[in-house]
Amino acid sequence: MSKIIKEISCTVGQYTNAQGEQKYRYQRIGSIIETKNGPMLKLDVIPLKEGSWDGWAYINDPRPKDEPKAMPPMRPQYDGFPDDPADDVPF
Repeated sequence: MSKIIKEISCTVGQYTNAQGEQKYRYQRIGSIIETKNGPMLKLDVIPLKEGSWDGWAYINDPRPKDEPKAMPPMRPQYDGFPDDPADDVPF
């Protein structure tokens, strides 16, 4: 059985966060796995980058499977009842 020993990722764009800071957007494009014949590279996607991909990629330790990528935004509590448009009628 093969084991993921590294993750391969690259920058695919930039964005500005709420504080006005310029940040990079990353995408995981594959992994390096340990096999009985030695390490192998498995590319899952070819990245589409603004302009074009320059061929450079980062090699990182794999993230734990139970680690969330990001916290989802908080949603207002839903009580199970739709808003009644008749509540807005002034009579």
